[in-house]
Amino acid sequence: MRVLFTSRAKHDYLTDALTLLHGWTREGEQIRRTLIMDDSQHAALTERVKVVADALRLRPDISRRDTETRIRVGHGDGEPLTEGEVLLAARIEDAYRAVTED
Repeated sequence: MRVLFTSRAKHDYLTDALTLLHGWTREGEQIRRTLIMDDSQHAALTERVKVVADALRLRPDISRRDTETRIRVGHGDGEPLTEGEVLLAARIEDAYRAVTED
């Protein structure tokens, strides 16, 4: 049996999921996170994120400035945020914990 979700239910589901991702902020149809890490941690995080993003066929925007790694997930062109993008944000959190605990 398949369950059909209305767009309202889907939006609420994504909003609920985002509340579990501490440190992520929503700006329109994008979510963002700034992480403090050194260059080697940034490189390790970027490699881990690339593997997950490729599997999900998504392209997060990751940039580096001084000690900050800035991550943006979502299209930003009016396209709604997807479950895959929220999943990617959760996997980025896992990768962040892994590279900063080593």
